[in-house]
Amino acid sequence: MKELFVSSLADDFKGFLQFKRSLGYKYVRAEFTLRQFDHFLQGYVAEHKDWQLDRAILTWLGNKPQRKAISVSMDAAVLRQFYVYLRRRPNRSNLREPLWPKLPTESAFVPYVFSKNDIQRLLQLAAELNRPPFRAKLYRALLLILYCTGLRFGEALRLRMRDIDIGSGLLFVEQTKGRARWVPFHRSLAKELDKYLVARQIYAPARPEDYFLVGANKRTLPITTASDNVRKLLRKAGLKPDRGRMGPRPYDLRHTFAVHRLTRWYEQGIDLNARLPWLSAYMGHDDILGTETYLTATPQLLSFAANRFYRRYQSSNKETGSDS
Repeated sequence: MKELFVSSLADDFKGFLQFKRSLGYKYVRAEFTLRQFDHFLQGYVAEHKDWQLDRAILTWLGNKPQRKAISVSMDAAVLRQFYVYLRRRPNRSNLREPLWPKLPTESAFVPYVFSKNDIQRLLQLAAELNRPPFRAKLYRALLLILYCTGLRFGEALRLRMRDIDIGSGLLFVEQTKGRARWVPFHRSLAKELDKYLVARQIYAPARPEDYFLVGANKRTLPITTASDNVRKLLRKAGLKPDRGRMGPRPYDLRHTFAVHRLTRWYEQGIDLNARLPWLSAYMGHDDILGTETYLTATPQLLSFAANRFYRRYQSSNKETGSDS
């Protein structure tokens, strides 16, 4: 079995992860950060015989020119927690603290909200994926699931045949991040998934435990393959530049679902405060705070809010008899 950590601090990394998980933290992303630093540290120690941990950390954090500052900040936060753990260990209390860089703790990234025309364009381009023929149906189904249900990208790819009840219009999402839940969907999506299912059953085995969305190997659709192909569609649609990380991401389909849902509620005059817990449960968040991150104030939403406020203001003035 391949060792998780291989550097001179391997036992400390393992102990730190065990400690954090004993407190109930999943620490999945943190484990990835520690493994990256462990790999770097192995080479760093070989080149620097008189190495110091504080210098090694700062060198590693400074060697990330292609990463966003917020991402480096998240890595630094993990290592700061690791440092606290180390200094509580025997014979480590005098460990020298790095001069931690001042980095942003909140992302300034603004998610992209797709228009209905954007979605139509992506579906048209998906229809042109004709090699092999099943790819067109596969990516149409994936795009529609993401846009119509707001599932996380990984949740959609982990759906199995047993999780889809097209007749009842329900998806079952197993607990991975947030809540396990049933996700109802509209009959228009049911018709689309029924068409996909017919092609899916011809293309690959369709037992209850088999994945609903399958790629070239007829067993799974790897997340890297799926995200790369969706990004290619975004570039073909002119929504994303040919190079770089600028522009919309596949994950923004989930953000779009939330914003479009809010917009429809605004149009219907529904009290959003009463409906936000519904949206939170539907999207699998542990609490309403997780849902608020998706509530981007689009121009249309701001227009609806302004009109509603104006109507209430006018109504209040009439009741009080005020002309101001």
